[in-house]
Amino acid sequence: MPRYKPQVRGAMFLPVVLSEQLVPGSFAFALNLLVDEELDLSALDARFRNEEVGASAYDPRVLLKIVLLGYSRGLVSSRQLERACEHDIQFIAISGDSHPSHAQLAKFVSGLGPQIKALFHQVLLTCDAQGLIGRELFAIDGVKLPANASKERSGTHAELLHRARRLEKAAEKIVSLHQAQDSRTGTPGDEALQARRQQRVDALRREAQRTREFLRTTTPRRNRKGQELKTNITDPDSAKMATSKGVIQGYAAQAAVDARHQVIIAADITGSGSEQAMLLPMVEQARPFADAQTLVTADAGYHSDVNVQALHAQGRPALIADTQMRQRDERFKDHAQHKAQPDPLYDKQATGQGKPSIKHFGPSDFRFDPKARTAICPAGQTLRSSGAIYQVGKGQRREDFKARPEDCQGCALRTQCLRHPERTAARKVSLFHARELDPNDPSQRMRRAIDSPQGRALYSRRIATVEPVFANLRHNKRLSRFTLRGAAKVGAQWQLFCLVHNIEKLAHSGWRR
Repeated sequence: MPRYKPQVRGAMFLPVVLSEQLVPGSFAFALNLLVDEELDLSALDARFRNEEVGASAYDPRVLLKIVLLGYSRGLVSSRQLERACEHDIQFIAISGDSHPSHAQLAKFVSGLGPQIKALFHQVLLTCDAQGLIGRELFAIDGVKLPANASKERSGTHAELLHRARRLEKAAEKIVSLHQAQDSRTGTPGDEALQARRQQRVDALRREAQRTREFLRTTTPRRNRKGQELKTNITDPDSAKMATSKGVIQGYAAQAAVDARHQVIIAADITGSGSEQAMLLPMVEQARPFADAQTLVTADAGYHSDVNVQALHAQGRPALIADTQMRQRDERFKDHAQHKAQPDPLYDKQATGQGKPSIKHFGPSDFRFDPKARTAICPAGQTLRSSGAIYQVGKGQRREDFKARPEDCQGCALRTQCLRHPERTAARKVSLFHARELDPNDPSQRMRRAIDSPQGRALYSRRIATVEPVFANLRHNKRLSRFTLRGAAKVGAQWQLFCLVHNIEKLAHSGWRR
């Protein structure tokens, strides 16, 4: 039988030089060098007033290194970071063998809000000095992430009040059912069961009381039109958002990414599913790292006439897609055939012995003659214009055509043409004319620019610029949800993850100062 050298699996005492564990070219090496030699952390030092009295504190540089190294490995929980500082050699090396508790790490992250933007800007200056920012094209986009809040606790003030009443009624119903059961049996029943019931009743009443207290101390949120927005009891700054995986209670994390090396030059969050209001703030945040020729790109979620006109007034080159861009692009004319088809085994139509539905004729079934101002119905009768053209919507015009009652009276297609043939004398149909467009309007100039061959080539770089960044943060860094609450704290956590991404770019570029 062959003989092999023994293998030791137990504990051993090994000499370890902690500084040698930070290998040049690695993320940990770049992070350590950046924090110790490049960043000005005097704002974090100002948080401590223990020069002569008080216990010594953990260096905020050490805490920042631990958090950023943990985020780079997908360790978001403060307890995970605490364990890593005790057992992972790179965490031990980068922290100088200090062992902050999970409470100290959590407190540090939650209090970073006011200082994180300055740190983010300093890292960008270092990236710029290394030539990682090209200033040719910026891509702006967002990703919706769940918040640390339950969507069941979200609603308008009226909906939340209704929920509180239902919770109170549920508690009262449990109590009455238990009392009725005890009165029938004459005994109070099992003590353990009674304790569980009482815990359930107490939990329902506490939740109802919490909801009523929230309604008493907060005012309704409203949008720009004055309509009330739904708010969340746990995290009022978050919002319900529709995603491809369903509705979540969360935030829309925003990023502006430079096309040369995919460095994030601006990062922010919004507690709204609509991203239109974030375009101009993101452009403003990215302005220090842009020049006069920098092209800003964004998808249709950011398009509005107000945004396009504002960018035009600033003289900022931009390609912002509108909702009709793909319909005008012949490359997408067959895209519908690749969409998922409905399940043939799932029919949403109601079943029964009712009347079969009748498909009535619509405007597309009529032949319009703009010059003669007439319309020919499917039965061959002529409808004539009333002569009036009405202004509707955003510059659209409507022209009405009506048939003669005697033409419709004995028509064989009357039941298909009129929804109420028993009381409608004649058919009327409307033709909507395309609105008169000003060729010099900024929105029209934007459409012409994005429809041109050069505009399509430039805009196609947007998705290849920003989507890999979100993939890195969500998949490699395992950013599946925010763990903090409140817009300030969530924004700081998002910028910490964006910092990790940018420091990785520095590390991969071979930066050694």
